Amino acid sequence: MPHEIVTVPCLDDNYAYLVHDAESGKTALVDAPEAAPIQAELDRRGWSLDQVWLTHHHWDHVDGLEALRTRYTPTVIGAEADAHRLPPLDLAVSEGDRFDLGGDPVEVLDVSGHTVGHIAFYLPSGKAVFTADSLMALGCGRLFEGTPDQMWASLSKLAALPDDTLVCSGHEYTQSNARFALTVDPGNAALKTRADEIDHARAEGRPTVPSLLSLEKATNPFLRAADPGIQSHLGMHGADPARVFAEIRARKDRF
Repeated sequence: MPHEIVTVPCLDDNYAYLVHDAESGKTALVDAPEAAPIQAELDRRGWSLDQVWLTHHHWDHVDGLEALRTRYTPTVIGAEADAHRLPPLDLAVSEGDRFDLGGDPVEVLDVSGHTVGHIAFYLPSGKAVFTADSLMALGCGRLFEGTPDQMWASLSKLAALPDDTLVCSGHEYTQSNARFALTVDPGNAALKTRADEIDHARAEGRPTVPSLLSLEKATNPFLRAADPGIQSHLGMHGADPARVFAEIRARKDRF
């Protein structure tokens, strides 16, 4: 079934997403940083709000929920493992669970690392995955709670999805991520081209997300810890990719 995915800028640099199933008329929201821009987009399109999918408990992903919940009474879905820190859930889900949006399955992936209990939502029929602060455009979230091994496992899980999957991440960090990526993967021609395109997009005020998974796999250093060029540049040729990822993440934290 056809799905329309709408990127909604919120706060200073957050993104929420509306996922609309044209056949059923059902609409889901992925994360709720603030209510006003989301409500305005729903009103502009004449959509109601049937579901809210929460990826993790951080305030900039949930603070707009209660106002939206009061107006629309959607079904709120989030991680069972994080339920004690999330707003009240109508449906608590875990890795491997599925639920439906307008008859189309939505799969739940545990992508802990940024937080423990962070989940992603994969919509196979829409060829989209909603990753929030796990896999980002040219980056990944800081490890506030999880370990490098956890995040590497989560990113590897996401990287195994089909290459034509649209990665819908939660922040406009791509320009700074590109500057960092070039420091660890300077010989990557595709990365250099992408960095230029990102600069042009931001100069024109255009968002740089979503992005295709194939592009992330070609340019995002956090997915490329097994790449011989990156390993050699870091002086870690032949090292376990999880160790290389940990080094890349540590360098990004100091960048």
